[in-house]
Amino acid sequence: MNEILTWILDVVQSVDPVLRTLLAGFGIMLETSILVGLIVPGDTIAIVAATGVEDPAQYVFLVLAVIAGALTGESIGFALGRYFGPRIRASRLGRRVGEHNWQRAETYLDRRGGLAVFVSRFLPVLHSLIPLTVGMSTMRYRRFMKWTVPACVLWAFAYVSVGALAAGSYRQMADSLHYAGYIFVGIIVAFALLVLVAKKVLSKLEARHMDRIAQRPGTDSPAAEAHTVDDTARRQHN
Repeated sequence: MNEILTWILDVVQSVDPVLRTLLAGFGIMLETSILVGLIVPGDTIAIVAATGVEDPAQYVFLVLAVIAGALTGESIGFALGRYFGPRIRASRLGRRVGEHNWQRAETYLDRRGGLAVFVSRFLPVLHSLIPLTVGMSTMRYRRFMKWTVPACVLWAFAYVSVGALAAGSYRQMADSLHYAGYIFVGIIVAFALLVLVAKKVLSKLEARHMDRIAQRPGTDSPAAEAHTVDDTARRQHN
């Protein structure tokens, strides 16, 4: 395994550090702006780019690039939602996302406000839909950034750190331990499992909160709200 892993890491590391950093930032920007994150997760982009880190300076610049890419992408997503939201939602790509996912994002944002923006950064599907959904809502850009900046910073540090740690640990042990590759894989898998469990727990906690709100007297049911949102979007599209 060491030979294969060394070859893969060398390929990543052979890319010019500046170019690698810029590509990572650009990839993260696309992930949150035009629904690319539904196809190519930003998690993968950040970790792969981080395996090429060779020194503290590269680490810092990569973290900054990932943060900048995420914030730029979310700002673009916000603007697209503000000016073209209903059209995007009614487009072929929007229909492939699924109306239930759009309704879920709108209901979640409506009931959780700014906290939905922060939490969605760590949840599948929602992290790609929330910027567009916020743009279609009444939330102001300043408030949107107030909640998304800390989420993007935390997310960037977590994923870049794990990728750099796993690759750095492997390179230090590769010459002396024939099973060093398994340690690398173990670090990535352990982190992936930790993230998966955290997302599951977070999703369940948020779902319970949403259910409690829905059951309060005078609160519209999710189905009724979804129907209203769908009618509104259809009228705007027409």
